[in-house]
Amino acid sequence: MNKAYLAAPLLALAALGAWGCSELMGDGAGEGITAAMLVGADGDSANWISHGRTYSEQRFSPLDQINAENVGELGLAWFADMDTARGQEATPLVLDGKLYLTTAWSKVKAFDAATGEKLWEYDPKVPGETAVKACCDVVNRGLATWGNSLFLGTLDGRLVSLDRDTGEVQWEKATVDQTKSYTVTGAPRVIDGKVIIGNGGAEFGVRGYVAAYSAEDGEELWRFYTVPDGDSSDDPEYLQKAADTWFGDVLGSDNGIGGGGTVWDSMAYDPDLNLLYIGVGNGSPWNRAYRSPGEDGTGEGDNLYLSSIVALNPDTGEYAWHYQTTPGETWDYTATQHIILADMEIDGEERQVLMQAPKNGFFYVIDRATGELISGKPYIPINWATGLDENGRPIENPETRVDKTGKPALVLPGPLGGHNWHPMAFHPGEGLVYIPAFEAATVYAPEADWKPDRARGFNVGYNLGAGDLPPDMGFRREVYGTVKGKLVAWDPVKQEARWTVEFPGPWNGGLLATGGGLVFQGNSSSEFAAYAAGSGEKLWSFAAQTGIVAPPVTYTVDGEQYVAVLAGWGGAYAITADGGLINDAGPVRNVSRLMVFKLGGTAALPEEKPLVALPLDPPPSRASAETIALGASKYARYCAVCHAPGAVGSTVLPDLRRSGTLGNAESWQAVVHDGILKDNGMVSFKDSLSKDEIDAIRAYVIQRANEDKAIEGAGKVARR
Repeated sequence: MNKAYLAAPLLALAALGAWGCSELMGDGAGEGITAAMLVGADGDSANWISHGRTYSEQRFSPLDQINAENVGELGLAWFADMDTARGQEATPLVLDGKLYLTTAWSKVKAFDAATGEKLWEYDPKVPGETAVKACCDVVNRGLATWGNSLFLGTLDGRLVSLDRDTGEVQWEKATVDQTKSYTVTGAPRVIDGKVIIGNGGAEFGVRGYVAAYSAEDGEELWRFYTVPDGDSSDDPEYLQKAADTWFGDVLGSDNGIGGGGTVWDSMAYDPDLNLLYIGVGNGSPWNRAYRSPGEDGTGEGDNLYLSSIVALNPDTGEYAWHYQTTPGETWDYTATQHIILADMEIDGEERQVLMQAPKNGFFYVIDRATGELISGKPYIPINWATGLDENGRPIENPETRVDKTGKPALVLPGPLGGHNWHPMAFHPGEGLVYIPAFEAATVYAPEADWKPDRARGFNVGYNLGAGDLPPDMGFRREVYGTVKGKLVAWDPVKQEARWTVEFPGPWNGGLLATGGGLVFQGNSSSEFAAYAAGSGEKLWSFAAQTGIVAPPVTYTVDGEQYVAVLAGWGGAYAITADGGLINDAGPVRNVSRLMVFKLGGTAALPEEKPLVALPLDPPPSRASAETIALGASKYARYCAVCHAPGAVGSTVLPDLRRSGTLGNAESWQAVVHDGILKDNGMVSFKDSLSKDEIDAIRAYVIQRANEDKAIEGAGKVARR
């Protein structure tokens, strides 16, 4: 067993002196959260002081007051509605009876964890136009704490230090070049007074990195770039080696596109080895043929350190080792997914392991001291590879290597992966990792003569409209029916599933495992549920009135156990999926609220409001086929990421088929060209699209609306 984890309770007690099991901070005086407290967080079952509860990111709590025998008595203790109607992805922190969380648009709120009384709130006032830089909704995944401060990364790239008692700003620091399409949605981590945070934006053309800042004043202490910059002569050795795996002159040139490799989510830390583990994202653009072209113009090279797990020294940011899950990635197969550390016996030997289920569909067990691959097996059906060779390299299916063939291919998994950002959980008693997985294939069609656009739109090198479903409701419904969400209980030693629960829709929530023999998860069917950790039997559920993607936490106040989850449908899939076809229950709405449960809770949610069904009532489609085709291609590149492929609409963002501006060319131009709705996130596209192209997009949406009106009948697809 890892010595640091074994000693955790002793370290915590030594550091805290008179700290009781349910009272972390007393009256808030003193030095607050310390290194010993974070290292010893596993010995503090009352609180939740780090993103994954402990540095190992297991999301397991030993609390067992709520258990498999009495979970049927669980009821709502209190709830709090949020003031944002976008995706909610945050993990709350709980310290000494106070609950802190972030919401969409990077807002922060503090509550009494037992009663729900709001204590304070903070709005960083992220400019609305920042939304266009966010690939996957204006979300935020949480906070970090050190001393008496909370730390927040804002969507527009600031790192903000807040006073934990009042919410007042202590300092803020821009961590990115805000003139570029960087965003921050992930939760920071704090290691020995250093606040560590990455960024996103690879779809738009940025160069990824992770950096450490002083918790005291925000001074940058080190920065680790994940990809070379095109001139490696002055780069550290690890980047010079990486440069040998890239081809062409795209990086660092006048036409530079960044390369990608953003560190937008997962991190874990082993205090015994003093190693920080980061997950590195996809390439920019996705299509390697444009990102790293060989002499024949097709994609070449592994492109380090894209789609890799990298171990760093958190004191200095120095490289220790890496393992690349998808060499030369070309499908948006990030390795930014949740990283879990654990100690377990494998083949008769006690191993210190790191576990990850990244987008590419393989579950990896890696020696976290050396980076050696111990094992890797698919946790969902895949077709891009048949397995891993003796060196841990994927054995690829050449037909899916679209950057080589130049031909479209249906690839499983698609860019949302077999598992996305939603956190897994590990139950040490069961020896199982619980994965919020799903199956969804995508057609990857290389875009001919692609060029980057630094102003607006996805820079991925693929035609995002090539896989649009034809305007046939029956076929669309059939295809959506093949998209499956799964809760998979994975045995990492045997590399096989012990049990699986299937859902009618994907994009199901993060996980929590407890000492009460329970696994908690929300899902896209607007349900929050508890399952038996050993068998997967559903033991309890609650009608949440909205899809849940965020992970739950559990804590105690005055000896009473609570379970909390932030609800609110949103994120990459939710903003692009057909709002009427996600599951059999109909459209999934966004109702953003925090829900907190306890045994015997008697609170009730407000009566559910029906979705208003607006009829499809577009103007006649009179544009030429040529104009509509132009509009379709421009829509796919610039609009589909927010308003859904095929203009089918979602329940989170406006359904353009029902837009009030659709029948008025001047109003449409005012929104798309002039940017009159920029404060709502709809910025001007005049630097990327001409007025004729903007009107062609309108013609395409009109045509799509008329097609769907003829097939569906007026009013059959609802929206908020």
